[in-house]
Amino acid sequence: QVHLVESGGGLVQAGGSLRLSCTTSERTFSGYAMGWFRQAPGKERDFVGAITWNGVTTNYADSVKGRFTISRDNAKNTMYLQMNSLKPEDTAVYYCARYSSIYYNNDPVYWGRGTQVTVSS
Repeated sequence: QVHLVESGGGLVQAGGSLRLSCTTSERTFSGYAMGWFRQAPGKERDFVGAITWNGVTTNYADSVKGRFTISRDNAKNTMYLQMNSLKPEDTAVYYCARYSSIYYNNDPVYWGRGTQVTVSS
């Protein structure tokens, strides 16, 4: 079983920053692409960004490009989402996800339970 745990969410004013973390105890964490998704109330779950197994290649939704940065520390089994210049429309539950291979050209197969990000003003 793969368990992903998000943390770092909270309430922040527009223009502020948050850093989300996703941690797993999975021993093979370094062998898989990882991603972030988000879901606002009453809406579909949307792609935010993804990162390959070694962190060399990343991909971002246009809505967050230039503001959000995905990184990973395989030694700590942790992926991060640095969110800057936050906007009210960024408000959502953010989910950590693991893909089935080293690249993200497929759908995630494991999901965390989410962490709430609320951007005011």
